[in-house]
Amino acid sequence: MFSDRSPRALSAVRAAAIPMHGGDADLDAVLDVIGDARFALLGEASHGTHEFYATRAAITRRLITERGFDAVAIEGDWPDSDRVNRYVRGRSGDASAAVALGGFRRFPQWMWRNEDIVGLVEWLRAHNDAARGAPVGFYGMDLYSLHTSVDEVLRYLEREDPEAARRARYRYRCFDHFGEDPQAYGYAASFDMSRSCEDAVVEQLVELQRRAPHSSGDADQDALDDFFSAEQNARLVANAEEYYRSMFRGRVSSWNLRDTHMVDTLDALAEHLQRQGRAGKLVVWAHNSHLGDARATQMGAGGEVNVGHLMRERHGDDARLIGFSTHTGTVTAADDWGDPARAMRVRPSLPGSVERLLHDVGIARFFLPLRGSDAATAAADALREPLLERAIGVIYRPDTERQSHYFHARVGDQFDAVFHFDETRAVVPLERSAPWDATEPAETYPTAL
Repeated sequence: MFSDRSPRALSAVRAAAIPMHGGDADLDAVLDVIGDARFALLGEASHGTHEFYATRAAITRRLITERGFDAVAIEGDWPDSDRVNRYVRGRSGDASAAVALGGFRRFPQWMWRNEDIVGLVEWLRAHNDAARGAPVGFYGMDLYSLHTSVDEVLRYLEREDPEAARRARYRYRCFDHFGEDPQAYGYAASFDMSRSCEDAVVEQLVELQRRAPHSSGDADQDALDDFFSAEQNARLVANAEEYYRSMFRGRVSSWNLRDTHMVDTLDALAEHLQRQGRAGKLVVWAHNSHLGDARATQMGAGGEVNVGHLMRERHGDDARLIGFSTHTGTVTAADDWGDPARAMRVRPSLPGSVERLLHDVGIARFFLPLRGSDAATAAADALREPLLERAIGVIYRPDTERQSHYFHARVGDQFDAVFHFDETRAVVPLERSAPWDATEPAETYPTAL
């Protein structure tokens, strides 16, 4: 339960909350919070909630058209996202956004192959087609695509330098003994360093970086972009190799490596855009657990860092962290890794959680700034008490929800602002299966007559 501070917290949050009415003006306040910052980090409390995707897409459109943001970076893999990037910039033969998103084939496909993302990608393509300036890009910052990234490095080198491609193929052959399962490689290499591919992938990254084209005013921009993409894939392979070895040393080690890779990718992307004369302003989409400052959570107390923590550390006030919250509704998720996606009922939030406090405010949808005004500052101060916070990823286990999905956090330090939607609905996958359509009845549904 809440401490005796909770009535004050509820009153402070209610005073600062800005109701949302369904119009474009709903987003004016979040743009005020973001201000002139170069990095707008937009979270989500689950990987399968329509309102989170739709609101982030609406914010992204306004940041691009009104604040000059250059790119969208997502919690997705670089090569899959690069296919979308080529589509939105008119550099691919894909006929539609749905086709361009076809690179996202591995579980959980619905994270990016869903109706809301299709709408955003088509908007980006139309915006770029109509714009006179440089196009807005779409990029991935995660590191799970070891084998796909290897293929992309080889494809680039085969076009540019077949002899360099031969050397790269020889180095990357180290992974061939383990098939397509990078975890099998990580397991073997973590116990027998003689089988590690570490030296080979680092050598390949260094060789590729030595062939970097010069960035000058008359340089072929497509060639610079192609090299940059190949370099990011080679860096991803090197970091993924280390990541899969680190998995068997414990969660903190692998988590920290993954989130550090994401932040390094954001920095590299911003610098690449700035070399082109762009502002290097990025909209970042990822889960609250990545984008809320880890130092304000129990995970941070256990030694974890994350994107929000590192971006604040590296960029200070140039990074704004926006969280998202829900009380109940439905969510697209799976029962276990690799299982079919289902539209599942989200249990009402637990007493003692920030979600329950936001529910008790009594406003169906609202934006809560935690900086920028006396009321926002008071709300942030009231939310510096540790409360439970819910995180639903691609797996949802309602039967063990307290153990599986809740942790303690100080929201007033974790975010610069929060969106709360009291009741939400599941994001709609492009590939809908029978399990997805068979949404569970509400808990109040009668079980007997």
